[in-house]
Amino acid sequence: MMMLPRRSTDEQRTLLAIARQAITAQVSGGPPPDRDEVNRQTSNSGPHGASAGVFVTLHDTGQLRGCIGHMEPDEPLVPALIDAATAACSRDPRFPPVRPDELARVTIELSILGPLEPVTTLDDVEIGRHGLLVELGHRRGLLLPQVAVEHQWNAAVFVAQTCRKAGLSEQAWQRGAVLWKFEAEVFGEP
Repeated sequence: MMMLPRRSTDEQRTLLAIARQAITAQVSGGPPPDRDEVNRQTSNSGPHGASAGVFVTLHDTGQLRGCIGHMEPDEPLVPALIDAATAACSRDPRFPPVRPDELARVTIELSILGPLEPVTTLDDVEIGRHGLLVELGHRRGLLLPQVAVEHQWNAAVFVAQTCRKAGLSEQAWQRGAVLWKFEAEVFGEP
């Protein structure tokens, strides 16, 4: 597996600031970041212009508050990031939309995804390095690499939980579902 390129601290800060702008605009009812202006500021080439999947995870005083992303690398990173940030604060079906009084407490974590690779055995999954995606028909479940670490899961439990997230049996990946692994560059606000 190829190693995922890492962004500089300045690039990470820029991407986090874009996500913060999108969330603030969504929550306060203001206009979203101007994509053309953001693209000019980030020179929509290089690490910000490359197509990438991205997930935005929100925490409020350490508790999950929203997490939505874009798995497929079919659009440049910045527009995908803006869409994911907006959705994470307003359309995660597990949570009500973020309120203005929560904004100061909400912290942002970004996961920029690498390419998918098939998983055939549990030995293919490295905890802390890989995230997982399982698919069967119209059902899909994805867990980011940091989830297994946070819950102290081994590879078998991580795979089973990914299947459960898709609404499948825990053994679905051995019974026709397709299981993929991916790396992610994960960074967030302090």
